[in-house]
Amino acid sequence: MALPDLTPEQRAAALEKATVARRRRAEVKAALKSRSMSLSEALALADTDEAIAKMKVQALLESLPRVGANTAAHLMEEVRIAPSRRVRGLGPVQREELVRRFG
Repeated sequence: MALPDLTPEQRAAALEKATVARRRRAEVKAALKSRSMSLSEALALADTDEAIAKMKVQALLESLPRVGANTAAHLMEEVRIAPSRRVRGLGPVQREELVRRFG
């Protein structure tokens, strides 16, 4: 699939949008790491914030204190969350289980 030809203005707008999304995801990750935001708050935020909704669940879990790549992978396997799953794609049972475990 070929990428569409973009005008310089469209390219600049797309780059700016991507930069804003990356910054927003970094803010949420930092807030989770510093415990100023809980996982349930981040999941609720994903309902309204497109940048957070498109974040991978693995990256969100790894942002939690004391959760690394292996812990996140094992947890996702237990809860039956695919490694490629995005936050928006979590089902209600999966969300409840993550909130139960991490608050």
